[in-house]
Amino acid sequence: MRLILGSASPRRRELLAVLGISPDDIAPPEIDETPQKGEHPRAYVTRIAREKVAAVSSAPEDIVLCADTTVFMGRRILGKPADAVEAEAFLRLLSGCRHRVITALAARKGARVIERAVESRVKMKSLSDAEIAAYLATDDWRGKAGGYAIQGPAGAFIPWISGSYPAIMGLPLAETASALAALGYPVWRQE
Repeated sequence: MRLILGSASPRRRELLAVLGISPDDIAPPEIDETPQKGEHPRAYVTRIAREKVAAVSSAPEDIVLCADTTVFMGRRILGKPADAVEAEAFLRLLSGCRHRVITALAARKGARVIERAVESRVKMKSLSDAEIAAYLATDDWRGKAGGYAIQGPAGAFIPWISGSYPAIMGLPLAETASALAALGYPVWRQE
């Protein structure tokens, strides 16, 4: 049995390593991640994780693990910003406000798929123009839902969370361990 991580995210690899897990292969799928018209953020992120896990080629005995994270306010999904202008707009929208982050995971072995979604609440402090400019200059916003990463320099902007810190980073550990174990992966094996 091999574990295939369907993600190019170094954060997801780091989080798996916390569990002592190193994927046997990394195979990020290419799918369209555009939200459907009127799609609720939870439905969106769950659908994307499901489509990702279905798109990864594997042998019947392999386990494929995929996840997707989105940031949202109300029903507005703040995906990965296309450029620094959009990243700045996201930061200005989030500044001084609470928002939500959902990470959905999908784990598949053969035809069996286990899905989980974990929602957390995050408060971002009010940001000054100088803080926004300095953060944008780090390029840490690139490829990050909502235009920031809590585990990077933007962590200094987050005084409060309610929920799962690893889920905000991109992979909820408790739910991941549970899903992998349910599919027969030896999460707690001793070497």
